[in-house]
Amino acid sequence: MKNLKFALVLLMIPMFAFTAVHKYYVSVTKVEYVKEKESVQIISRIFIDDFEKLLRERYDEKITLDVEDEISTVNMYIERYLKDKLQININGKFENFNFLGKEYEEDIIFCYLEIEGIKEIKSFQITNRILMDIFEEQENIIRTNINGKKKSLLLRKGNDKGVLNFN
Repeated sequence: MKNLKFALVLLMIPMFAFTAVHKYYVSVTKVEYVKEKESVQIISRIFIDDFEKLLRERYDEKITLDVEDEISTVNMYIERYLKDKLQININGKFENFNFLGKEYEEDIIFCYLEIEGIKEIKSFQITNRILMDIFEEQENIIRTNINGKKKSLLLRKGNDKGVLNFN
């Protein structure tokens, strides 16, 4: 019995010795179509530290995503980056979105976007490359609520585009 316990301990030591903390790189984008307003409302949730790192490397090393220490150009940089990395096609037509603003909640930045003047959605295509240019393991989850149907996509580097049909 004593030898069995000793053998179990010896087998378990390597398991604990080589365990490392793994950081996950993920964003979640919620897309909702509000037919009465002819509006596609989008909320992207991104980890602040990851987004801040990217914005510092890409635009300005002084950027801090914090209400109290923010430089005046932060919204401009966020909008520029999102317009570069997030593309939406509705019914086969590229649609520009408006950056409405952002807010912080604990370690997440919420970016609010909207596409107006959408009378109906038969097909919805999204390309989401947010943070993929800095983190190889980045995954972007898309959750939609369009025409009363809820659908999801998981986008990764090399597979950063998804199409949903709502016929």
